[in-house]
Amino acid sequence: MDILHAVVLGILQGLTEFLPVSSSAHLTLAPWLLGWEDPGLAFDVALHLGTLVAILWYFRKEWMSLAAASLDIVRTRRIDAPEKRQVVYLIVATIPGGIAGLLLNKLAEETFRAPQLIASALIVMGIVLWVVDRWSGQERSLESIGWKDALLIGCAQMFALIPGVSRSGSTITAGRALKLDRQSAAVFSFLMSMPITAAAAIVKVPHALREHGPSVALLVGIVTAAISSALAINVLLRYVSKHSYGVFALYRLALGLAVLGIAFARG
Repeated sequence: MDILHAVVLGILQGLTEFLPVSSSAHLTLAPWLLGWEDPGLAFDVALHLGTLVAILWYFRKEWMSLAAASLDIVRTRRIDAPEKRQVVYLIVATIPGGIAGLLLNKLAEETFRAPQLIASALIVMGIVLWVVDRWSGQERSLESIGWKDALLIGCAQMFALIPGVSRSGSTITAGRALKLDRQSAAVFSFLMSMPITAAAAIVKVPHALREHGPSVALLVGIVTAAISSALAINVLLRYVSKHSYGVFALYRLALGLAVLGIAFARG
């Protein structure tokens, strides 16, 4: 892979990982549309190192607080503070996605990367996102999340194995269905991305290194993904403080229909 391809894919990964438009769909569709060789799922996941760095840096104060709370849970064996409860909720939310990843990894690498399936997932999830965001209230804040909420949002994350569904899209939609306000739904989605992204990177980065080697292109892709991820987080949180997720639903519909049209034209 040359550096230009790595930069393009890094930017796509960073900008779309935290927007509810599916980074995996964009990383799979870009080589298909542009006639590039598909770098494969291992390379895609390696780019997640960049988004992992971005989420750790952007929410560094929150992670320091959660780390301290985790140590206090181990020391006291008590869950008696909001920060401690949030640690438990993030663990609960991570479990379903982790199980799905272990069971369906092979399908995610092969069957789920078909353009027609991705396009369909973009369209269906776009409609679901629009309907839920349009009709759900915003009565609840991040502090109101309980273990049942965490489990339901975690189950929604399981569907993100299908490119086009979107990890942030599925979890934000679940949060909005539970009547979290738009910012709180996004923040919880971002925070719960760290454990599963880190786990996926640990598993897949060695594969990417074996396939592509410790190349400059891979490093450039990761750095580009980190920078664009930080930008995407900042933009989304500012945007949804005053606007709905409707624009992202519309984008998903337009992209999905365009992909179906191209796939039909190509036969």
